[in-house]
Amino acid sequence: MPRYDFRCRACGATFEVNRPMVQASEPAACPQGHLDTVKLLSTVAVTGRGGASGGAPAPAGGGCCGGACGC
Repeated sequence: MPRYDFRCRACGATFEVNRPMVQASEPAACPQGHLDTVKLLSTVAVTGRGGASGGAPAPAGGGCCGGACGC
C-alpha cells in the first residue's frame, strides 16, 4: 500500500499515511487532530547491489527476469 507524507500547517508536524492510491488526494488529519494539512511531494530512492559498488553482477539474458526462468 502506498505511503503518503503530510505536514500539518497548524503545528508543523510531519507524518505518514498508508492508504490505497484511490484515496491519495483525500485530506488527512495530523496525529494531534488538526485538519489543516498538506500532502508533501516525496522522492523515491532505488538502491541495489552490484555494479561498481561490488556484489554479484546482474544476470545476462533477456525477458522480464534475465532469462533465468524460461519466460
